[in-house]
Amino acid sequence: MALNPNKDVKLYYSIKEVAEMFGLSESTLRFWEKKFPQLKPKTVSSNKVRQYTSADIDLVRQINSLVKVRGFRLDSARKLLTQNPSGVDKNAEILERLINVREGLKQLKQQLGDME
Repeated sequence: MALNPNKDVKLYYSIKEVAEMFGLSESTLRFWEKKFPQLKPKTVSSNKVRQYTSADIDLVRQINSLVKVRGFRLDSARKLLTQNPSGVDKNAEILERLINVREGLKQLKQQLGDME
């Protein structure tokens, strides 16, 4: 039996963990599950606990980028995800990188201002 070299990687994440990752409420994620048919986390039948996979988290990242960051309405975001999922994924990744660069530049500017 092979050992898992990357023990930090989880197979499933709870709805609470996913909500915290994106700064969303759990009810927002449940609402998005109703509005986006692609978002179907696994549920454990005994107590209906949602279990999100990494693919589910990537989809939540895309939806969050469209709805919360770029300001799309839910119907438009759903249509875009249905018609061109790979394009949305690339745009979300680029936007996330740009936001990280902007934050890094803000921190650098602040540090340079503190040095004066």
